[in-house]
Amino acid sequence: MPETDFEEKMILIRRTAKTYQGGRRFRFGALVVVGDRQGRVGVGLGKAKEVPLAVQKAQYVARRNLIEVPIENGTIPHEIEVEYGATRVLLRPAAPGTGVIAGAVPRAILELAGVTDILTKELGSRNPINVAYATIEALKQLQTWDEVRRLRKEVV
Repeated sequence: MPETDFEEKMILIRRTAKTYQGGRRFRFGALVVVGDRQGRVGVGLGKAKEVPLAVQKAQYVARRNLIEVPIENGTIPHEIEVEYGATRVLLRPAAPGTGVIAGAVPRAILELAGVTDILTKELGSRNPINVAYATIEALKQLQTWDEVRRLRKEVV
C-alpha cells in the first residue's frame, strides 16, 4: 500500500513515570490515527522511552490495523452504539451539510475515514484511548443494506 495517500493525526501523547532509587524514569505513550479519507482508517497506540519512537510505533500499529468503513452519501449506513471498557460511543447518520459533530477523538477518526456528515456522542468515561477504540469498534460493526440482505439470504 502506498505511503503517500495516508494522513496521520496525533490524538494524544501521555507521559508516565516510574520511581526508581535514583529518581523517576519517564515513558511516553502516543495515540495516532491513520486514514486515507476514502473509507480506510486505523488507530494505533505506541509506547517508548522517547516521544518520536512512541509516535513511530503508533503509526506502525495504526497502519497494520486498518479497517474498511462503509460510507453512503458522506455518512454511515445506520445508527450504532458501542461499549468499550467504561466508555460508550454513539454514532448517528446525519443529513448532507450537517458536518462532523463530534468530540476531538471521534472527529479525528471519522474525518480521516472520509465521513463528512455524522452526529456522535461520548457517554460514560471520556478516556481518549477507550473513546478511540470504541469508535473504531463501532465503525467495524457497520453494515450496508446489501451486506445484510446477502447474510439474510444465506440464512433463509
